[in-house]
Amino acid sequence: MTQQVPSTEPELAGVRNFRDVGGLPTVDGRRVRHGVLFRSGHLAHATQEDAAFLSSLGLHTIFDFRNAADQKLEGPDVALPGVRNVNLPLSDPADGAEFWKMVRDGDIEQLRGILGDGRAAARMIASYRQIIKERTAEHSRVLHALAEDSVPALMHCAAGKDRAGLSIAVTLLALGVEREAIIADYLESNAKHRRYKVHRSNGSGDAYSPEVMELLSPLFDARAEYLTAAFETIEQTWGDVDTYLEQGLGLAPATRERLRERLLD
Repeated sequence: MTQQVPSTEPELAGVRNFRDVGGLPTVDGRRVRHGVLFRSGHLAHATQEDAAFLSSLGLHTIFDFRNAADQKLEGPDVALPGVRNVNLPLSDPADGAEFWKMVRDGDIEQLRGILGDGRAAARMIASYRQIIKERTAEHSRVLHALAEDSVPALMHCAAGKDRAGLSIAVTLLALGVEREAIIADYLESNAKHRRYKVHRSNGSGDAYSPEVMELLSPLFDARAEYLTAAFETIEQTWGDVDTYLEQGLGLAPATRERLRERLLD
């Protein structure tokens, strides 16, 4: 019987962009099971009530794709009793601590030079392509863990959009989820209440200027072109998804089938 997970967002005051990936359709008519695969932003600011809710999900493993700079900035995830925490740092599209210091300082001249004239979106696309090509070992580890024993699982990074978004997308590809459904789930990160909150360095809480917000928007958006670039990279590098999974990620057909049995209705 499918586990019915209650509406998650109202319960989470300190965790952004949380959702159950259950219900997405596969090309062969199945659906991702509810209550086995979740995604979110970081858990460092989870309240006591948030932690109680997360504990109620029966999680086996939390995959944290943040790097050391992220963890220093935001803090460690809240500890959930009996849950295994696996840290697998992936490339940050924003290049980590120095970049985010510049963002928080709001240095307009630097931001124009680095992000203006389409450079921000190009930066995101290049990062997505790089993660797909260079982080095969990490994605392989995630899929093998899910196939063996690591469900229910939660995947997160800082905002739950890019690194977690790609790792969720790779998992959904392995499950045979329809491409359009993968993109639609990814784009849900654009909802206002899901978006990552950036705090100013001066602590004043002042809003960024419209120009700064426009320069930063490609970094904070989930854009179909970003994920499409990742899919194109798979096809350009390995030819097709099946070859990517088997040769790039070392996912044997039997392991893939075990993964599908664990995560699909």
